[in-house]
Amino acid sequence: MRKLTTAPSIITINHYRNLLRSEGIDAFLRNEHLGSIVGEMPFQEVWPELWINNDLDYDRALQLIDAETLLQESPGEIWRCGNCGEDNEGQFAACWSCGLEN
Repeated sequence: MRKLTTAPSIITINHYRNLLRSEGIDAFLRNEHLGSIVGEMPFQEVWPELWINNDLDYDRALQLIDAETLLQESPGEIWRCGNCGEDNEGQFAACWSCGLEN
């Protein structure tokens, strides 16, 4: 067993766990229910943690998490709608104004 990462958000850490499981890596969470004691303990100690069962999966799991983090931080290039001409940020698959899919 080896700790892979922590995150302040249970949503983020669950997303990472699901990503690893979809790639065949056995992963589990610790501290997932400790959010209610923030303030009683240092906040970093109660953040949810993502662990993997097989130490041999560590490097691959870390690469998957790093790639996902980069993907989330990079919204993509701005694109112009061919229907209404509005500019849309890269994370949108459809125009915010008219709904046309990119």
